[in-house]
Amino acid sequence: MNKFETELKAGNFVTSECSYCNRIVWPPSDYCDNCFKDVNWRKVSQNGTIIELSRKENDVFCIIEFEDKIRVMGKLDAEIHMAKPGQTVKLSKCMLNDKNSFFFNLEN
Repeated sequence: MNKFETELKAGNFVTSECSYCNRIVWPPSDYCDNCFKDVNWRKVSQNGTIIELSRKENDVFCIIEFEDKIRVMGKLDAEIHMAKPGQTVKLSKCMLNDKNSFFFNLEN
């Protein structure tokens, strides 16, 4: 299990940042995909922006963009008519069971 998975399992959303060129590495890795130097691990902001929305039965799924073009897909705790692209959300929960899972709430 890598650092990203270990942190996600503990409920922390982290990414890697190059210690040499300061580039955010996404998806996270143990080395920079630009200069191949070592990385430092840091938390990702809990606020993001809705890029896309979709609904399946009563569940609303979304693609959220965080700082530095970090994008994840997750479940939004809202009715689809209440949300729109460009709206701000807050990460309410992240976890790792048999897959990565992210959950979001709308920000007012």
